Amino acid sequence: MTAGETARDAGQQRRPSDDGPARPVAGAVMPLVDHLSELRRRIIWSAVAIGLGSVVGFAFGEPIIAFLKAPLPAGTPLIVTGIGDAFAIRLRIALVVGIILAMPVLLWHVWRFVAPGLTASERRAVLPWIPTALFFFLLGVSIAYVILPFASAFLLSFQTPEFQALLSIRDYMDFVATLFLAFGILMEFPILLVGLSRVGIVTSERLRRARRYVILGIAIFSAVATPGGDLVSPTVLGLTLYVLFEITTFLIRRGGR
Repeated sequence: MTAGETARDAGQQRRPSDDGPARPVAGAVMPLVDHLSELRRRIIWSAVAIGLGSVVGFAFGEPIIAFLKAPLPAGTPLIVTGIGDAFAIRLRIALVVGIILAMPVLLWHVWRFVAPGLTASERRAVLPWIPTALFFFLLGVSIAYVILPFASAFLLSFQTPEFQALLSIRDYMDFVATLFLAFGILMEFPILLVGLSRVGIVTSERLRRARRYVILGIAIFSAVATPGGDLVSPTVLGLTLYVLFEITTFLIRRGGR
């Protein structure tokens, strides 16, 4: 007996989706075979989107490297230490650019995969936060790029005539990628608080009472998450997260929670 026959025998009603195979209506249970097939299809389309974005990233590799190198003090060289480093860096940059360009597609397919398992009210509550999460991630990356010149200048200011920095492009790109990811991921902090408030785990009053502990946690996370050991990155990240915490607390209170 096929999976489709099993679904019909179980009394499930099915309807075609707008972009693929038939999907169960609300309240029905998707058979395991259909569930895995749907997951595979979403993964394939996501991989195709990343691949196409990576092609664009590889084609514009040199301008992107120049853009990422611009925050360094003028005249600072970046060297390669291995015969394949230059090619490996181009591939790594292409993959990162591919993921960034494909992010709207990735979020869309994640949403299309999980949406059938949600109630109508849950879908209405979750859907607006998907583009918001993307916005906050891009905002965090943008802030990281703005402070990158200051962080780089601070770290390079400790050079002396006896100790001159000879920067490897691999190390520098790892530093930039870690900084961008730290800012991008931690900027999702407000969305986490709103989500916890929606399910009743936190309230605005509880957040106000825990303000001192939140500030301590923000300071620790900012210091640990930012690379390089400079003072600029964790300070800016910590202040940004604290401002977002206060704004989120206010919005949760306005929402009656």
